[in-house]
Amino acid sequence: MEKILVTGAAGFIGYYVSKKLLALGLEVTGIDNINDYYDTALKHARIKQLNTDKKFSFHKMDIIEKDPLMSVFKKEKFDSVINLAAQPGVRYSLINPHAYIDSNIAGFINILEGCRHNKVRHLVYASSSSVYGKNTKIPFSEHHNVDHPASLYAATKKANELMAHTYSSIYNIPCTGLRFFTVYGPWGRPDMAYFLFTKAIVEGKPINIFNHGKMKRDFTYIDDIVEGVVKVTMKIPHKNPGWNGDDPDPATSDAPYKVYNIGNNKPVELLRFVEILEDYLGKKALKNMLPMQPGDVPATYANVDELIKDVGFKPATSIETGLKKFTDWYKWYYNAE
Repeated sequence: MEKILVTGAAGFIGYYVSKKLLALGLEVTGIDNINDYYDTALKHARIKQLNTDKKFSFHKMDIIEKDPLMSVFKKEKFDSVINLAAQPGVRYSLINPHAYIDSNIAGFINILEGCRHNKVRHLVYASSSSVYGKNTKIPFSEHHNVDHPASLYAATKKANELMAHTYSSIYNIPCTGLRFFTVYGPWGRPDMAYFLFTKAIVEGKPINIFNHGKMKRDFTYIDDIVEGVVKVTMKIPHKNPGWNGDDPDPATSDAPYKVYNIGNNKPVELLRFVEILEDYLGKKALKNMLPMQPGDVPATYANVDELIKDVGFKPATSIETGLKKFTDWYKWYYNAE
């Protein structure tokens, strides 16, 4: 595995994954449309850092732009593709649903076509813990049925898994989907709760606590996510000879297809999360206690047995350690005290 395409390279996870691959001596091509869903200055700052490595090249484009994307695929002949480009966010999908269809569905089919026509050895793509939707049996397992999404965002991520399986089955393309669980850390996304909370606490503004603080999230530190992505990318999935259409296992297939959870395997209640932020920031939060919001789920909790079994890795960064690193970065980057 020598040459890798990372889409969404200016994004939070894409930046870190690219950085890790470059550190391993691999050649990385990054693609990102640098849209204004959140602060583009942060995206440009990430790309600026990646551009200091001669093994990195960057194309500003949208994966929905079929012809330019196919030209990059044809020219570069990638060994592997890591698709992290997507329209993220659960609540935003209630406001602008078409953005999710454009990027997460139309864009993803272009990625699949690029892999199909250019003999890509392995496609790894971002799914989400959101696919578990209305499931209440926890911890969430890849072997569970995930046919009841609670948001359009979740539905598009489930669609990605189905589309990848189709291409894996018909064209024998090895595909691996990664269900990320609430990723956080330095250089993170300003639209995420931990970032919004930190900004509000620093500025003395109120924060919205949904479900009256009873939400639980399997917060996963960025370094653990990246380690999982890289290890999985280097492990090409194979057909499961024991797969049975009479009792189909959602996690595997008779095609070279696999899905994995990447989560901390240790949910944290939202109020505890806020307490830790308060400690590190040295300020108390002003809390607006609100009911559950449409599209949200009360808890996420990852079963990571498959990840441990297949790639020998389990996320292990504690919420205390991870938030300390994030708040230290936040105070440095924004010159906040």
